[in-house]
Amino acid sequence: MKIEHIAMYVNDLEKVKEFFIIYFNGKANDGYYNSKTGFRSYFLTFEDGCRLEIMNKTAMEDPQKTLNRTGFIHIAFSVGTRENVDLLTSRLRQDGYEVISGPRTTGDGYYESCIIGLEGNQIEITI
Repeated sequence: MKIEHIAMYVNDLEKVKEFFIIYFNGKANDGYYNSKTGFRSYFLTFEDGCRLEIMNKTAMEDPQKTLNRTGFIHIAFSVGTRENVDLLTSRLRQDGYEVISGPRTTGDGYYESCIIGLEGNQIEITI
């Protein structure tokens, strides 16, 4: 068994799509639009075949995202090496994204950093 894809609602579909293409080498499909419901989506496929569906519709709630809450908390991307973790974290910081931890080796042995990406969503970058 495997996870087929993960989905998230976003406010700015095009901006979020570009974020995952630019920083994480995602490949987007042509998108989907349902004119009856106002629903739009893209599937982003990453190098290992993992997929992320980003979605938007005309009326959505958008509560504040706190770091210590129940539910899904982050998406983790493996970039292969410590050097790649350092480089991508530095690039994201320079581009104005908040780095909330690392790069560092965690207590359980992972080398990682965490950033706050678009729309307050946490992204972990690891080996």
